[in-house]
Amino acid sequence: MNSFIYDIPVRVYFGEGQIKHLGEEVSQYGRRVLLTYGGGSIKRIGLYDTVMEELQKAGMEVYELADIAPNPRIDSVRKGAQMCKEHHIDVLLAVGGGSTLDATKFMAAGACVDHDPWDFLNEKWAPIVKALPIVTVLTLSATGSEMDCGGVISNPETQDKIGRLAPPMLPKASFLDPTYTYSVSRYQTACGAADMISHILEVYFNMEQDLYMLDCFMEGMLKTIIKYTPIAMAEPDNYEARANLMWTSSWAINGFVNGGKQQAWSCHPIEHEISAIYDITHGLGLAIITPRWMEYCLDESTVSKYVQFAVNVFGVDATLPPMEIAREGIRHLSEFLFKTLGLQSTFQEVNIGREHFSTMARKACGGNILPGFKHLNQQDIEKIFEMCLN
Repeated sequence: MNSFIYDIPVRVYFGEGQIKHLGEEVSQYGRRVLLTYGGGSIKRIGLYDTVMEELQKAGMEVYELADIAPNPRIDSVRKGAQMCKEHHIDVLLAVGGGSTLDATKFMAAGACVDHDPWDFLNEKWAPIVKALPIVTVLTLSATGSEMDCGGVISNPETQDKIGRLAPPMLPKASFLDPTYTYSVSRYQTACGAADMISHILEVYFNMEQDLYMLDCFMEGMLKTIIKYTPIAMAEPDNYEARANLMWTSSWAINGFVNGGKQQAWSCHPIEHEISAIYDITHGLGLAIITPRWMEYCLDESTVSKYVQFAVNVFGVDATLPPMEIAREGIRHLSEFLFKTLGLQSTFQEVNIGREHFSTMARKACGGNILPGFKHLNQQDIEKIFEMCLN
């Protein structure tokens, strides 16, 4: 097992009514705040008015940037970074889901440099050494961006979707009130669950010697998602279900479960190439890809991890032959994603053909090897794409 340092200094205000602390938290970092949000759902549920009231009580001078799109675009990042410079912004407040939070992180970093923010993500890979303070108010349980230092940005002009981690982009504080997710649709709740599952599986499926305690923790999170997502979809205002999903979302990707593991992720870079071109919901893309990736990577050298997953998460009979147990685990996961949650199960259902498979596979592996649970080259990834077609 590798040694590691774990340090996530994000102050989390969890639970109903915690927004009352927003003004005191944001005002620690100055008086000029850039409020960022998406398509207006925060206004429909009354959250916008609540946020503005708290900021006004704290004497904040508020500037706004709305209409941040799903799969957030670099244009929004550029606009936000420029607004920060023009208005001498002290702190950014992101209110929304992962797309708003991700874009805001790169705005905060872009405000501190003279170059194009896309240079943080393109081949220049410009250093991120400073960012303006960020506070978040979460409205969707999915990406975990409220408690990590990463983000993913799309560039439609180049058909790229690229992620990056940088400690300066870690939020100073995040407000997690499960009631703000009551209005999330059944579809988005399901996609959020698929995203969380993928975050966990990217770490869980690992053949390194590691901490048994962390495997148990990940299995517990997976069982939590499996238990509570259908409840949240059937009863949108079920506080217990929404609270469990919200807290799982944060812990699925805040670095705790890594425990020193060095393995790179696989499904996320593959999916990024899909949504970069087709602009589908990230969680849906992961739902389609993940079971096929699991099936492709299953062999005698990896089967023991599948057995652990199938038995401990889905209760598959441990006395069956290992390969049968492994395939039962994949089947159970597929049934949960596509039957219980009702997500589309194939590329064909979301109008994705094979015309870009070669390009997407090459970009996903950087023209070489995508390291991970099993190393994948361009041909391997193309075969996974083919498995996703039908």
